[in-house]
Amino acid sequence: MKVRAQIVCFAVAMCSSVSAFGQARYTHSHNDYANNSPFYKALANGYNSIEADIFLVDGELLVSHSSKQLFKERSLKGMYLDPILYALKRDTLRQLCLLVDIKDDYNKTLPKLEKALNDLEPYLMTRDNLKGRLKILISGNRPQGANFYKYASMFWFDDDLMYPHDPAQWARIGQVSLNFEKWSAWKGVGAIPDADYKRLKKTVDSVHVNTGKLVRFWGAPDTQEAWDAQVTFGADIIGTDKIEQLADYLSKKSLRKPATAAIPNKETR
Repeated sequence: MKVRAQIVCFAVAMCSSVSAFGQARYTHSHNDYANNSPFYKALANGYNSIEADIFLVDGELLVSHSSKQLFKERSLKGMYLDPILYALKRDTLRQLCLLVDIKDDYNKTLPKLEKALNDLEPYLMTRDNLKGRLKILISGNRPQGANFYKYASMFWFDDDLMYPHDPAQWARIGQVSLNFEKWSAWKGVGAIPDADYKRLKKTVDSVHVNTGKLVRFWGAPDTQEAWDAQVTFGADIIGTDKIEQLADYLSKKSLRKPATAAIPNKETR
């Protein structure tokens, strides 16, 4: 899959020279709220990125993957925003990305989320403060690029390469997240088929060269063989439900970005 020609080019040095186990990776706790210790397990294991799916219910932002499993006690504020505020106050070097996957109408949910982030405002990474220690990345149901300007600069947007963007729109994109199954049917056991590997690497290299953005594949097999493959074809962010195992795997191979390294945004040139 090629990045469309309308994408503005960026000068980046991290792309085509990636070799096996040659570049550190960011770690992403997929559907973090579903594990046995939401937020705190990912925090303790040095994760840079944490995912929370949300719904707006009676004025409250609730965390759940499904509208059939919504409980008032599982609020975004209680499960993530308050713990993040406490963590950033206690550890002045800690940096995090909170990936918020909106499951309902973003037109209603994003304004509510903006208000909910008031207490975290001093820590937020924005277009005017790229050194902020908390990046809010909007995924799931989200506006198209032409409407990014309508939303506060505290919001960065996930992208799936489905639509072209102009430079101003690319400047609001925090990372590129792609469905692994659109590139490969491999289940993460044994060696990845050579054709799939080449297709995945070509895509990653194209994103790096043409946009300067980091790449994550969601839906990838959650096995060591799949982690190996993602490292070798150059994925920048590896997501998992196996928080401790992935942290141990990357640390042993010295492939881990420290928790004090936030997932960055590239400036337009």
